[in-house]
Amino acid sequence: MTASKFLLTAALAGVAIAAPVIEERQSSCASQWSQCGGTNWSGATCCTSGNYCSKVNDFYYQCQPGADPSPTDSLPSSTAGGSEPTGTADPTAAPSGNPFSGVNLWANDYYRSEVSTLAIPKLSGAMATAAAKVAEVPSFQWMDSFDHISLMEDTLVDIKKANDAGGNYAGQFVVYDLPDRDCAAAASNGEYSLDNDGANKYKNYIQTIKKIIQNYSDIRMILVIEPDSLANLVTNMDVQKCANAHDAYLELTDYAVKELNLPNVAMYLDAGHAGWLGWPANQGPAAQLFAGVYKNAGKPASLRGLATNVANYNAWDLSSAPPYTQGNSIYDEKAYIHAMAPLLEQNGWPGVKFITDQGRSGKQPTGQKEWGDWCNAKGTGFGTRPSANTGDSLLDAFVWIKPGGESDGTSDTSAARYDYHCGFDDALQPAPEAGTWFQAYFEQLLTNANPSFL
Repeated sequence: MTASKFLLTAALAGVAIAAPVIEERQSSCASQWSQCGGTNWSGATCCTSGNYCSKVNDFYYQCQPGADPSPTDSLPSSTAGGSEPTGTADPTAAPSGNPFSGVNLWANDYYRSEVSTLAIPKLSGAMATAAAKVAEVPSFQWMDSFDHISLMEDTLVDIKKANDAGGNYAGQFVVYDLPDRDCAAAASNGEYSLDNDGANKYKNYIQTIKKIIQNYSDIRMILVIEPDSLANLVTNMDVQKCANAHDAYLELTDYAVKELNLPNVAMYLDAGHAGWLGWPANQGPAAQLFAGVYKNAGKPASLRGLATNVANYNAWDLSSAPPYTQGNSIYDEKAYIHAMAPLLEQNGWPGVKFITDQGRSGKQPTGQKEWGDWCNAKGTGFGTRPSANTGDSLLDAFVWIKPGGESDGTSDTSAARYDYHCGFDDALQPAPEAGTWFQAYFEQLLTNANPSFL
């Protein structure tokens, strides 16, 4: 359902291909923000002057403004920025109870750079001012490929400097690189395949993250584990790719949770949303699956609970059901988590807590025609700001997990990762590749934000 979440901006791009110097009058070169390369791409591979061709992922290269930056190593040294590894967790970094309490959340430079270099230059007046405010909202940083682990360390270097100067910040990250990832969707296929040693490559990915976390054991870290993976095992076993990945998903999720069970870490397994696993027929099997992961991993202390509504649009608490919820009495995330908590306890996971993504849930109802229309839905807006003040004992925090403005998937039917959901009437179009900056979508979120940024 979700997709590779990162766009390497001119300020942060670590991998790029050089664009040849070609005069602008040569119309064969791609214009700014257009595609200029990628797997199976047959179009222009150069950019008009003043732009360079930057690798976003293997499937998509994009013409971005500026000069081609010098390539950098894909993964910095574990002591980047001068910070030294530490052997044991700082007591203030180890969460006791709600990990969102007693700390400030960090607004990472990656998303700030996307907004400042891609969004704001196309805006003016009140919209530009409002966009600058969005850039300062703490959102999760996605490690959706091995190369993007370096962005985690970049952020931790920044947090350490701030904390050494008297701050008290925690980092928020998404672990998202399972082999044959997102088995029921095409838009978000990842870099690893089970047929090409993907399991061992994923274990190396986890070990690399683990070492970085251990090197910054004085910083509290909050992790969301593998969006969409376990939920697909509940509802999509009729999809051959999901059936084939079933055992590997469970084995590797178990591996990730065990290896990342560290003193300064709090983890939340992704648990879909009300419109996915909230249906009566899905709640029981979902609770059995999630509780099974918890027990099979040895009931790790760092596994705090479940994350819901990741990259989706559901409200936290509604007084009436939107028409596209199709008669389900569980039509918001509050009802969903209160339905799931007792079932999880019955299956051997007591005391489960939740977080819910409200980054794109500000406008209700949305423009969705069907509840399962997940791709770049029309009629959405930025929602409730991240906060541990939830007023609900089951909910640890409102969070922004999906970076608002990054595309869910391309509407180009000829693209290798085209998913038909991205071509529906209720999906904003034309849309670029998943993870690529989608200016029109950002502006929609900003215009419809509730509370407003304007």
